[in-house]
Amino acid sequence: MRRTRTLRLAALATGLTLAASACGVTGGNGDAGAAEGEPLTDLRVMVPNSAGGGYDVTARTAAKVMEDEGIASGVEVFNLEGAGGTVGLARTVNEKGNGDFAMLMGLGVVGASYTNETDATLNETTPLARLIEEPGAVMVSKDSPYKTIDDLVAAWKADPAGVTVGGGSSAGGPDHLLPMQLAQTVGIDPKDVTYVTYDGGGDLLPALLGNKLDFATSGAGEFLDQIESGEIRVLATSGEERLESVDAPTLTESGIDLVFTNWRGLVAPPGITEADRAELVGALEDMHDSKGWDEALAQNGWTDAFVTGDEFGAFLEEQDERVVNVLSELGLA
Repeated sequence: MRRTRTLRLAALATGLTLAASACGVTGGNGDAGAAEGEPLTDLRVMVPNSAGGGYDVTARTAAKVMEDEGIASGVEVFNLEGAGGTVGLARTVNEKGNGDFAMLMGLGVVGASYTNETDATLNETTPLARLIEEPGAVMVSKDSPYKTIDDLVAAWKADPAGVTVGGGSSAGGPDHLLPMQLAQTVGIDPKDVTYVTYDGGGDLLPALLGNKLDFATSGAGEFLDQIESGEIRVLATSGEERLESVDAPTLTESGIDLVFTNWRGLVAPPGITEADRAELVGALEDMHDSKGWDEALAQNGWTDAFVTGDEFGAFLEEQDERVVNVLSELGLA
């Protein structure tokens, strides 16, 4: 049964009366009297693309930290692939009122909800928290002839359509927006770029290792094992500063005037109670404040970008506008 955090509910919901009446709220399981401080239980976290990708790594890392820190018990993480995350988005919207359900998402789902035909929208979900930010990485296989970002750009400019780039997001997602903005920055028409969509990093990885792509753009964190083993070479990263976990220059260091970051967070279905929302946000706040989460940030090369609730909701609205503006500017909308 899910714990009820009376003091946190008093602070985050609507006062002492609600906190007292919420003591029996357990996300639909009907059991009352959960003791304050007991681990959160019954939580299911959906990853809307393939196993092994950035969403998957983030969701499973968060679940493990909450388990290890005693914040939650028995968190189930599962994958539901399809249409750049919009199949998962539709599932989340259809879970209306389910306070034991959350979806790990990010800029990719924002983009896919704009570019794919879907009746479900992120505006219908309940924002919980933005967790992390990370730069993108421009990556090639160990067999690639491109040793530097300059090598790649020179070949790409010579034959824009003939150099193939792949990413783990659909049009409008971060893995798509990064090479399109990179192309524009170095003088290539984004409309000439050959971009191949994969449903998450788990699907992108074998294509890159199998030399089905000339290069890939995605977050480096989900490919650290292959980067460390030398199977993947990072030519550049897109943040303002270098990643400690990756020995590669930034794009700006390489003379390319582009900074690009991605982010990931969690939303819940529409129509959950204020008590359930406060409880979920409270558990995420406890996770964020833990030593285990600090270690996870460092290990994965993630930047802490934690915001919750209404602030995260406002951020989602800004990101929707960002996607529309970038695609329009690139002539791809």
